[in-house]
Parts: sequence; C-alpha cells; structure tokens
Amino acid sequence: MFHTLWLLYFITLGSASDYRHALKLSLLFYEAQRSGPLPASNRITWRSDSALNDHGHNNEDLTGGYYDASDFIKFSFTMAFTTTILSWGMLSFGHAYKQANQYQYGLDAVKWATDYFIKCHTSKYEFYGQVGDFSLDHAFWGRPEEMNMSRPAYKIDVEHPGSDLAGEVAAALAAASLLFENVNKSYSEELLRHSGELYDFATKYRGLYHDSIPGAKIYYESTGYGDELTWAAIWLYKKTKDVKYIEQAETFYTKFRIKDRPNEFFYNKKVAGIQLLLAEQTLRPEYISTIKSFCDYTIKEQVRTPKGLIFIDKSGTLSHAANVAFICLQVICQKKTFLDCYFFFQAGLTLNISQSTYVNFAKEQINYMLGSTGQSFVVGYGQNYPKQPHHSASSCPNLPEPCGWKQFTWKGPNPQILYGALVSGPDLNDHYEDVREEFLYNEVTLDYNAGFQSALAGLIYSENENKL
Repeated sequence: MFHTLWLLYFITLGSASDYRHALKLSLLFYEAQRSGPLPASNRITWRSDSALNDHGHNNEDLTGGYYDASDFIKFSFTMAFTTTILSWGMLSFGHAYKQANQYQYGLDAVKWATDYFIKCHTSKYEFYGQVGDFSLDHAFWGRPEEMNMSRPAYKIDVEHPGSDLAGEVAAALAAASLLFENVNKSYSEELLRHSGELYDFATKYRGLYHDSIPGAKIYYESTGYGDELTWAAIWLYKKTKDVKYIEQAETFYTKFRIKDRPNEFFYNKKVAGIQLLLAEQTLRPEYISTIKSFCDYTIKEQVRTPKGLIFIDKSGTLSHAANVAFICLQVICQKKTFLDCYFFFQAGLTLNISQSTYVNFAKEQINYMLGSTGQSFVVGYGQNYPKQPHHSASSCPNLPEPCGWKQFTWKGPNPQILYGALVSGPDLNDHYEDVREEFLYNEVTLDYNAGFQSALAGLIYSENENKL
C-alpha cells in the first residue's frame, strides 16, 4: 500500500523540472542509507535498526552514520565530503528547502552524519575513518539488519596520520557548525570545537589517510592532502572570521599549487570549491577570475555526450555533472535576500559573468538527470526511472522472505524503491543499462547525491529570484 501511494504521487507530480519534488526524494535516499538505531520518524518502512555493535578498539560507540553505497561500509572520507556539500547547499539556498518543506529533513540529514563524526573523534588526535571490512562486506548481499560478519574499525592517530581525512571532516564540521548556529547554538559550538581539533590534527601530523587505513585505497584513494587542508581552513574562516584561518588557507593555496584551473569537483579534488570560497571571502579578482574560468571551460569546452551531458568520468558520470552545476550556481547566486548567497559584483568587478548562461547550464544538466531525454536517472522520479539500482538492501523482498545473492542476479526490479537515489549514469554515448550487476551504470553512493541535491536547491532559489 505504501509503495502504491508513493508511485501514484510520483506519477502525478514528477516532471523533468519539478525540482522541489526531486529535492524531497533525494533526502529520502539519505534516510535509506542510515546505519545504527533509527528514529521513530524514519520514513523508509523497509529499513530498521542495523549495525548496533559497531565499536572502536576500546569499545567506543561507533553506531550511526551512513552506509556508503550498495554495501555497508562506513567511509568517513566521502561521508564528510557529502556533509560539507549538503551543508553548503543549505547555507546558500536554505529558502529553497523551506519552500519545499524540507528544511528540517535537510538539517536531520546533516546531523545524522555529524553526530557520527563526534563519536568517531575519540580524542584530540584520534579519529575513526572506516567501519567494516571490504572482503567480508562484499561477500554479503542482503539486508543490513541481517549482517552477521565482523565489522572492524580503522582509525588515524599520531603514529598513523591522515591529513586529508582529518581535514575533510574538519571542513564538514565547520560548515555544519555554521548551518546550526541559529538553530542549536550549543550543538554548533560543539561541532566547531571538534572541527578546530581535527584541523590542528590535520596540519600538525601530516600523511595520507589510505596509508593508515590501507583498505580505503582500493575504493577511495586520496591523491594528496593539500586541498583538504585549504578546504578546512577556509571553512573555519567562514565560520569564525579568525584571520589566521584565511591566512593559512592562502598559504596552503600557494604551497600546494592549487591555483590552476581544475576540470572537475568531487571528493578527491576540491580545488574549484576552494577557489569559489576564497573568491567569496576575499573578493579578490584572481580568485573570481579563476572560478569563472572553471565554469566557462566546463560549459564551453568540456566533453559532452551527444545529448548534452558533460562527461568527466565514467564512474559517477552524473555526479560529476551535478557537482559542477552546483559550483556554477554558487558563482551567480545574488545576494538579494539571503545573506549566505554570494554576489561578487559588489566588488565592482566587471568580469562579464553571464548569470543566464550559468543557470541554463545547470538546468540542462539537472534536467538530463531528471529525464529530459526520456530516461530519468533518479530512482522513483517520473515513470521511466532506474528499476534495478546496484543496491543490496533495496533488492531484498519484504520480510519474512529471505535475501541473498539470488536477488543480486534476479532480472526483475528491486522490490523496494530506493527513492531519490541518483545512479552513476550513462557512458560517453548516452548509453545506459538498467541492470543491477552493472555498477558502472547503476551504482549509488552518498556523494553522488550531495551535489545533485544542492544543485536542485540552487535551481529552486534561481527560479524564485526570477533571474532569467
């Protein structure tokens, strides 16, 4: 009955430009990924409490947080990037969440992660960056509620540092602290304290986190920590206005040679976001022209599929497009009504930034994901959406029916609809296969949805402001 009502609702309201509806669905995806004891307000009826015995080396409580993707590993690195981007989207486009009646759900989505990060930060220079083992987890296909394998925890500390991981979490907590400062002051202050300590850890004890947590290299290798140190510093400055952080951010920006134009923006390369935040906080022409160059290159020169999707990488094709759409929406967000939106033109700089061009680009990319070419890539959105996302829990039938590897290879649709999940997407020729086993097409992850959701909020904001 639940699924029937939802499906009728989607068919009635779903369309290629219904950004408010898509925003609601995206938040449902994050609820489906929750680990630990679920609240009474849980809206995903086929999920319940899971991984209640997640603990650290000294029996620290590590329950909660989010499962990363189709599996049940909890990666703090990508979870933190997700949290930063969701917080940023809410800070800039909070009114869009309120118009869609999703603001509290957005806060809850961020807090579900930050509560977990606080648990993981067991001492000033110690942080748990992963719970779950790849070989054990990937041998299991089924419901998270029925897991019975060992779930070891992995951490960084003074002898095993991870500047990229500590810096990324510091940025996430600083962004969330800013988000909660007018909602829950004491919680905001707690987040800021943890952020400052993790930033200190990241800068004082240098190293790559996947050298301390070797298993992470297989899936989420980090190619450097310079961008995370800069990213954390600029977010701490945005929250505190302490000049030491902006000075350190600009020092790192020079030292780690971050000034060149990037071609992408994702968890392993945050340069475009750094350049945008430095432009916002300093209004210096060099930063503004650099981020403008990024958007102009993306719109005019980036490789595209025949149907117009920008193509950066086959893994997370749609996520890459959504992330850059979000960045370019931030560039042209006018400071008319909401103080957290940027209006670079106040600096008196005439850089010929075309607002309509950037908004139209974002619409083009997001509409592609929502089905403007006939195929929706958001589970549960519209009528022709992915029916077989690569996702273990949603592939399981209703209890008491068993679930296992038989469901992985079953040719029918997932019995549970993973509402709001953005799949990896098509190839360079717009070819897409809605097949559960084909993870390059149908994988879903926490970070895939982050830029997508925040871009949706940006487009709602843009429509409200009648910019075009």
